[in-house]
Amino acid sequence: MADIDLTHGAEAPGRAPLLWAFAALVALAALPTLASALGYPALTSLATRILIYGIAAASLNFILGYGGLVSFGHAAFFGIGGYVVGILYQNYSDETTFLGLVPGTNQMLITLPAAVLVAGAFAAVIGALSLRTGGVQFIMITLAFAQMLFFLFVSLKAYGGDDGLIIRRANELPGLNMRDKEVVYYVCLGIAALFFAGLARLIRSPFGNVINGLRQNERRMVALGVAPYRYRLVAFVLSGVGAGLAGALMANFLRFVSPDMMHWTKSGELLIMVILGGVGTLFGPLIGAAAYLVLETLLASWTEYWQLGLGLVLLFVVMRARGGVRALIAALGALFPGRPK
Repeated sequence: MADIDLTHGAEAPGRAPLLWAFAALVALAALPTLASALGYPALTSLATRILIYGIAAASLNFILGYGGLVSFGHAAFFGIGGYVVGILYQNYSDETTFLGLVPGTNQMLITLPAAVLVAGAFAAVIGALSLRTGGVQFIMITLAFAQMLFFLFVSLKAYGGDDGLIIRRANELPGLNMRDKEVVYYVCLGIAALFFAGLARLIRSPFGNVINGLRQNERRMVALGVAPYRYRLVAFVLSGVGAGLAGALMANFLRFVSPDMMHWTKSGELLIMVILGGVGTLFGPLIGAAAYLVLETLLASWTEYWQLGLGLVLLFVVMRARGGVRALIAALGALFPGRPK
């Protein structure tokens, strides 16, 4: 489908990466305690952003790295997920209904599934039209849809317009104090762990093999009786659902949503995270999100022209580290004996 080769290889998650993932999960569980002990509680907020952007980037990577579809409008689903949370909260606060039909709520057990469903519905419509094209046309039409949604929400003055919506309190979860940032972090960590476990299972499933096969040789898959359009549409919807979930979590974390969540620059950031971490790998996008946000934080503290430094790092990764930061970490790990096979 895509004429642009950003997908030089995709790998199924093996046992060793999953063992490393378990070790990373244990370390992440201890992070708030360590951050407080070291006197850097802000690290917990940074880690929360990394987890959320990691979910969004991994969702994009599912169709980019495994499906060969270069979407440049994925921020649309990220923003839709956030706005579902924001609009439901505003209707809840005002004791009004959305379109005179849907009452508001501040319950996360309702808003998160609602965000996922709405993002999936938008992905189904956009995917059904976009997937009738290919290559550069596919990139441009996904970008066009995202920009149309961006300007639509800019014009919605009832829901903040270009100023966005303030969510005074994060959505409630029974038995948890969601005003505590550490609690929000652990909720995001739990959801991220479930998300990546589900994504690993999806990639290793027959459906994931078909998506990967379509990227490698569509003609051969068609000869085997596979209908590419339907499989790619389902993959596109699942990818949109993941981005919508990330957007809903971001709205709860920031307690704010704005049309900027849908801007094309946000789609570019997600693409950079995927490329930086490693295209076509399970945890590469999460590593890429961590690298991007840590670099942004460090470079922005030194200079307002932090994008220049980020651009140089991205240039190095693209030119000298095929496979991204994850490949660099694997290469460094290979220097030590007794590494996991």
